[in-house]
Amino acid sequence: MAKKELPEKLPALKGKEKPVPNEAGGLSGDFSSKISGLSSKIFGIIKFILAVIILPMVYSSVMSFINEFTQVDKGLQQAFYNGIISFLAIYLFVWEPALIYNKGHKLLEITFSFFKPMVNVAPFLLPIYTIVIFVLYGLLALGIHSGWLIEYALFLIGFSTILHLTFSAKAIRSKKGDFLKANYIFGFSFIFITNLALLAFGFSFMFEKFSFVNFCNISFTIFQNIFISVFKQLFIF
Repeated sequence: MAKKELPEKLPALKGKEKPVPNEAGGLSGDFSSKISGLSSKIFGIIKFILAVIILPMVYSSVMSFINEFTQVDKGLQQAFYNGIISFLAIYLFVWEPALIYNKGHKLLEITFSFFKPMVNVAPFLLPIYTIVIFVLYGLLALGIHSGWLIEYALFLIGFSTILHLTFSAKAIRSKKGDFLKANYIFGFSFIFITNLALLAFGFSFMFEKFSFVNFCNISFTIFQNIFISVFKQLFIF
């Protein structure tokens, strides 16, 4: 009697084999991606803490700037504020001048193309149009002694500064993967303080009563007082 052959069992074992990591390191890749995701979140938390710390500096800078700017003639103050109000009215009700901002953005990228780190930072940090207006005013003021020049300059300075801050904030806020909005809070706070410091520096040359040194000292004093008060509330019982 012929011996009955058993069917091969190899097909039945298919699908039960243990997964073998591929040559590209599939399992290790998943682990490394988890580590990188965790590290980015930790870094985001650190930036969020720094952002909370820097917020009082935003307040102190604003208060110090206002303190110095009130020393300037009220008519000239109004020219600066009119520039801010005009931009906001155009932006909110008429047209978003993103094209103007993008042109300045590209100009700064070309200017700092020799230094790669600044290519990514400078367009957000530096208000190119405001800087150009300060320089043009300084040159024109050497030959033109008229009230209309400084009024137009202040109007354009106010307009260009708020334009830069608005679109820089919009660009940073639109970035994805911003854990706890740390990049937005810290980044825009730093941009705002830098722009305010540039305004104070420029105004110190335009007005005798505006002191950049006083601006820095008062800003630091207010920030120091806030920091000390918070520290006492948290750690001294």
